[in-house]
Amino acid sequence: MKQDEQKIKKDMSWKLVYDRFDPPSESLREALCTLGNGYFSTRGAFSASSASKIHYPGTYMHGLYNRLSTHVAGKTIVNEDLVNCPDWLFLTFKVGEGEWFSLSKSKILSYRQELDMYRGTLKWNIRFKNCEGQKTSLQIQRIVSMDHPHIGAMRYIITPENYSDTVTIRRMLDGRVQNMGVERYRQLNSKHWRFSSSGTFGSNGIFLVMRTTQSHISFAQASKIRMFTYDNKEIRPGIKRLMQGKERIGQEFSIFAAENHSYSIEKTVAIYTSRDMDKRRIKSAAIAAVKKAGRFDELLDAHCNVWEGLWHKTDIDIKGDTCAQKALRFHIFHLLQTASPHTAALDAGLPARGLHGEAYRGHIFWDSLFTMPFYDYHFPEISRGFLKYRYRRLHKARQYALEHGYRGAMFPWQSGSSGREETQIVHLNPMSGEWGPDYSSRQRHVSFAIAYNIYQYWLRTQDDGFLKKYGAEIILSIAQFCASLAKFDPLDKRYHIKGVMGPDEFHEKYPGAKKGGLKDNAYTNVMVVVTLLYAREILESLPQTVQEKLRHKLKIDQKELARWEDVTRRMNIVMNRAHIISQFDGYFSLKELDWSEYRAEYGDIHRLDRILKAEGKSPDAYKLSKQADVLMIFYLLSYHEVQDLFSRLGYRFDTEDICKNYTYYEKRTSHGSTLSKVTHCFLAHLLGKKKEYYQMFLDVLNSDLNDVQGGTTPEGIHCGVMGGSIDLVMRGFAGVWIRQGALTVSPQLPAHWKKVAFRLCYRRRWIHLTVTRDTLRLYLEAGDNEDGVEVVVRDEKYILKPRQEYLIQYKKKRKKK
Repeated sequence: MKQDEQKIKKDMSWKLVYDRFDPPSESLREALCTLGNGYFSTRGAFSASSASKIHYPGTYMHGLYNRLSTHVAGKTIVNEDLVNCPDWLFLTFKVGEGEWFSLSKSKILSYRQELDMYRGTLKWNIRFKNCEGQKTSLQIQRIVSMDHPHIGAMRYIITPENYSDTVTIRRMLDGRVQNMGVERYRQLNSKHWRFSSSGTFGSNGIFLVMRTTQSHISFAQASKIRMFTYDNKEIRPGIKRLMQGKERIGQEFSIFAAENHSYSIEKTVAIYTSRDMDKRRIKSAAIAAVKKAGRFDELLDAHCNVWEGLWHKTDIDIKGDTCAQKALRFHIFHLLQTASPHTAALDAGLPARGLHGEAYRGHIFWDSLFTMPFYDYHFPEISRGFLKYRYRRLHKARQYALEHGYRGAMFPWQSGSSGREETQIVHLNPMSGEWGPDYSSRQRHVSFAIAYNIYQYWLRTQDDGFLKKYGAEIILSIAQFCASLAKFDPLDKRYHIKGVMGPDEFHEKYPGAKKGGLKDNAYTNVMVVVTLLYAREILESLPQTVQEKLRHKLKIDQKELARWEDVTRRMNIVMNRAHIISQFDGYFSLKELDWSEYRAEYGDIHRLDRILKAEGKSPDAYKLSKQADVLMIFYLLSYHEVQDLFSRLGYRFDTEDICKNYTYYEKRTSHGSTLSKVTHCFLAHLLGKKKEYYQMFLDVLNSDLNDVQGGTTPEGIHCGVMGGSIDLVMRGFAGVWIRQGALTVSPQLPAHWKKVAFRLCYRRRWIHLTVTRDTLRLYLEAGDNEDGVEVVVRDEKYILKPRQEYLIQYKKKRKKK
């Protein structure tokens, strides 16, 4: 996607701009303006800030977890958190003997903050006046290098407008940080770091080494600072003051600044941990890296070049909808910052809230179900890395299954460093202020999401090497769990599953029950069947020697395979006479909720569960859903797959039944999860509900930009909804699926969209797609061979040949007279 640089600079769909300092909005902006490179991310907090009611600086790294225990509600609970790392940003200044510059304490004359997504930069242009009437212009630019994953840098340009005076600069590396970014976690222990060492190097360098208290991960930061005059001559001021406390180190330098002359301060940091190398080497590695790093402009150019390459692969170009264009680029940008090619070699999963904050404690859930299509089609090496994260924890999943009386592998609902279950046993309701039991670990469907991701990755990439070495063992192990989870009832001759929760989460147990879990959650039961069918297909695709080796290792005999087959033909699905699928057995007997009454009283009813519990009621007693549950079946599986599956089980299910189920559950869903409207939008589009689906699409796009959940985005972005929005465009609007071993394209663009264009990597071959309302252009890039690629467009087969463009004109429907 090579574009003229000047054109890109003027294109506001690449930028997020704020034209005033707004303290109540700062925490949201800091999350939205986070910069990252797939190794570490730093929130968009102003560099002269520290944790307060306004600001929350935070730096987060894949896999850097630590556990702490706290006594809560009469119990000692242990929580593992993605740790807020020592703050490398801090840099401020003062004029003469005045106060240190602070946004909240200065008279701001003009303000502009700009996130440039194409270049991966964050800028501030600020003019302010201090209490002595001295006016200063301040220009700041920051990067987290996409070229060098261990490097971050900023440039600070100070221009005195109406004075000449001494300017003192203070910079720090601060290890006093705690995990305090989520208000409802603040009752819990949050100090994760212990001091190791700090010191100086050269004439302009400082370093700080810390270690986590329980996981014993050593962390080293090294930083250098350089100063330059307006005519680019380096200034080498002496250190005015060295601040070396137990958990921080800082320095102060003074220069004389002349009126209307600019002075540039460049701060560069390097970060390494003992997850990268032996802990004894990380300090020297950080110091060496920061010494080697060039000037800010050199780092910026290299960084921007990498970003240009990333956008060349991933950009989705929309004509006819500037709002959708900007939001979609914003989503792609943050997914790339959370997981980039730098992430592929790490032992890392995808945190549900990115590396942007502390919500969900940085844990890995099922959200990759929504993000994997983006990575599969653009960076399959990243997808492979995420799936290997699960493989490395397969032994823990087997142990977890065994502890609950099952065979095979049962993955935890919340995963962190080790693969053990990290879900809380008690949960705080912020509306009532009370702690209550947390049953969400009963969401066994997370294992089936992993199996689904493996199967889809294989379809999209044909990575047989991964399948043989890792993927097949995972999916076969999950299939063993599936078969042992399902219990046969000789009375109705059906298999049933008890004690689980679906994606809904509002329903944790039956009304009045003491134990958590529900019977025959439809989504769970369907995904068990899907997993078993996928496992059998994958097993049969493997070479005979690999099959035998895996079957011997996992102790899968013919009797077990016969049971898998039986489960896929006799699993129970509860439906009423109108063919509405019951979310779980007993759902239809629950009470209806007066939705209009609750909307009138509370306005925002996304989290109806908290509202009802604060009223002394239980969401378990009502027909309501936090998010799509039954409807997830139709989001993940094509209509033909659904029809074949239900027919296999002995149930009739038609296209009209999908519409009936959508209508039934849409009325009873609060959309308390940002993921919910992804599913509902996809189905509304599939069913031709034009006004309905596009409004939902806009809601999906604005989930984080507008913080639609009311305060959740400042704690971290929602990766699932971001991946889901891209999937809605590629699979929903452009109609890109894989069916019967071929890439299929069946576009149905929104009415006002003129064009959408993107690239995707299908089985190691890059294909360009340009979709309009009447045409489809396809272009296959040259690859390792000259083989063609089969593509089916609206049921017509084409064989794409390399370096040839195909223009396909749709057959227009005749208008009725």
